[in-house]
Amino acid sequence: MKKPRVLIVEDEADIRRFVRMSLEREDMTVFEAVDAAQGRIECVSRRPDLLIVDLGLPDEDGKVLIRELRSWSRAPVLVLSAREHETEKVEALNLGADDYLTKPFGVPELIARVRAQLRRASFVGGEGDTSSTMRFGEISVNLATYEVTRGGEPVHLTPTEFRLLAALIRGHGKVITYRQLLMDVWGPGYADRSQYLRVYMVTLRQKLEADPAQPQHLMTELQVGYRLAGLAHGE
Repeated sequence: MKKPRVLIVEDEADIRRFVRMSLEREDMTVFEAVDAAQGRIECVSRRPDLLIVDLGLPDEDGKVLIRELRSWSRAPVLVLSAREHETEKVEALNLGADDYLTKPFGVPELIARVRAQLRRASFVGGEGDTSSTMRFGEISVNLATYEVTRGGEPVHLTPTEFRLLAALIRGHGKVITYRQLLMDVWGPGYADRSQYLRVYMVTLRQKLEADPAQPQHLMTELQVGYRLAGLAHGE
């Protein structure tokens, strides 16, 4: 099994060193960038499995880098930032970040969040998913290539929408609780942020259901969670 490759984009040398040593102890290969410009170069050349990005970079806001990365990369992005306001967190997540860890932070939480993101990324695009095409109704989902079609026509899902759909597919028709979906898709720091889940379920239904107001596949189990009905393996 290959070592996970992690890119740290952080201008503070002490934090880079601290994170690098912590991840290398967990048998991960770590690369570093001191600003957004170097981060772009390293991301293209190293093709990391996960990025750790500071928002307060010296050449530009880290959110700009995250938005750009999301135009071509599916690698999970974990934000490390001293910015504690909820608006900053929501904006970073909406731009494509997968999780948000506020400085200062401890090693156990950092490692837990990194491993959680790597597990989710492996599920929706790992080596074992090369033939994982699933169908429900007119929808076809290729978990390896992130391709989604409806009636043969491509459907664009954001990275977060795709992770939510993949989590429901993993449930194989069983009800998945709100809390579990939030932890699977956004990370352990968002287990109580049910508003995120409601918003993204609305957009998924708009894109995938024939009648979003009366869904046939993305089903709500009141006060419990959601389930995906009518799931089958594709050809």
